[in-house]
Amino acid sequence: MKLAFSAASPYVRKVMAVAIARGVDSRIEKAKIGTTDPALLVMNPLSKVPSLVTDDGMALYDSPVICEYVDSLGTGPGTFPAPGPARWNALRLAALGDGIMDASQPRRRELALPQDEGRTTWIEQQKGKVVRSLDALEAEADTLGHLATYGEITVACALGYLDFRFPHEPWRPGHPKLTAWYEKVVALPPMAQTMPVG
Repeated sequence: MKLAFSAASPYVRKVMAVAIARGVDSRIEKAKIGTTDPALLVMNPLSKVPSLVTDDGMALYDSPVICEYVDSLGTGPGTFPAPGPARWNALRLAALGDGIMDASQPRRRELALPQDEGRTTWIEQQKGKVVRSLDALEAEADTLGHLATYGEITVACALGYLDFRFPHEPWRPGHPKLTAWYEKVVALPPMAQTMPVG
């Protein structure tokens, strides 16, 4: 398998964390392909990372799709639970984690541009999404496990992205339970082996 890879992308990190959790990371060739590289357009008409080409030549894109595919390759219990309440909960957590990343990545870009009223309003709206999501995660932090599900992996990657790109906006104050959970899981192989760079 060939993965369009960026060491700074939280979405790529999520794919590799699932691959490590499932024991299939050694089967993935990481190709550093930028979003403006014509080679990426061959893999993904949206020109986004992560994008994956499977061993049989099928191109997959969008991290949830790639994660579910990678998860299907491992043996033993997967990070995507079987249909039922546990699966819905894992997917709900993943949506919350993805939402934090979806609000944070473009906000970072917008902060570097000239600020006007429209832009500052939009930036504050995105920041509000992150703050509300962190509060929601704090309220249920006691129920989070040790990266057993795709949802927990996604949340951990989102928190790691906040540490990486927004150190000037620390998320830990006011979230002691979530902090305690994160400090445990960040040392586990799926997180420890995928620390962002760049």
